[in-house]
Amino acid sequence: MTTQSQTVLGLLTQHEDQIIAEWLQQVDTTGARLTDTARRGLQGEATEILRNVRAGLEAGGDPEQFETGAWEALRNSLATLSRSRAAQGESAADTSNFVLTFKRPTFGVLQRSVPDPALQVAGIWLLSSLVDRMAQWTVSTYQQTREDIIRRQQQDLLELSTPVIKLWEGVLAVPMIGTLDSSRTQMVMETLLQRIVETGSTLAIIDITGVPTVDTLVAQHLLKTVSAIRLMGAECLISGIRPQIAQTIVHLGIDLQGITSKSNLADALALALQQRGYTITKTD
Repeated sequence: MTTQSQTVLGLLTQHEDQIIAEWLQQVDTTGARLTDTARRGLQGEATEILRNVRAGLEAGGDPEQFETGAWEALRNSLATLSRSRAAQGESAADTSNFVLTFKRPTFGVLQRSVPDPALQVAGIWLLSSLVDRMAQWTVSTYQQTREDIIRRQQQDLLELSTPVIKLWEGVLAVPMIGTLDSSRTQMVMETLLQRIVETGSTLAIIDITGVPTVDTLVAQHLLKTVSAIRLMGAECLISGIRPQIAQTIVHLGIDLQGITSKSNLADALALALQQRGYTITKTD
């Protein structure tokens, strides 16, 4: 352990309560307006981070090599902090700023307690390097957490936007809304094929009333879905073919390969029931 590391470690141990108090005071001055509950939470986070900083220094950790084992506990604390802040909707700037405010109280303790200018500068440089890397680690973890949250939300939205509805015995329907891209096509295909197996259905209706436009790519996605359905031993109808979409399909020269289509879902359901021997009559 270097001389400056020993000096910093001793001061962090001796002045722990003072450093944490000044640290939280610095957070207050940023306009956070802490409640008592929030202050207790921050105090717990600050205490854990400070003690893990000490643990890293005791293990001979070098701030320039922050990803080594000596700093593992500190990295875990910062990762937990970042995930918590990301889940609460706080920004990456606010999260890293909380870590960066750790500098001022520790610099103040060094300036007041270390009379040797050279050792004082060396200690400040060590702490500055360490806290900067802590802040960088916090931001990178925060961004990764936000990306994970966004991916989960996108997945949830995909599942919600592609429901498979049982319209009748042996008849399923998938109302499509919005742009049909590769990821949605895959989701529709997987969900629909699974439901065909679960329900033993022999006919699926894909309703594209809510699809704004149909181009060559969208048609290819539809054809792939229809092919997968047929491989499962079921048939497929496409409903929601509006006049504009019909003209677009003709102009693009898209061949729907003998797929039965209807202008709306009601007509498609009526055809599906007719094919299965049902007759719909109106009572008086």
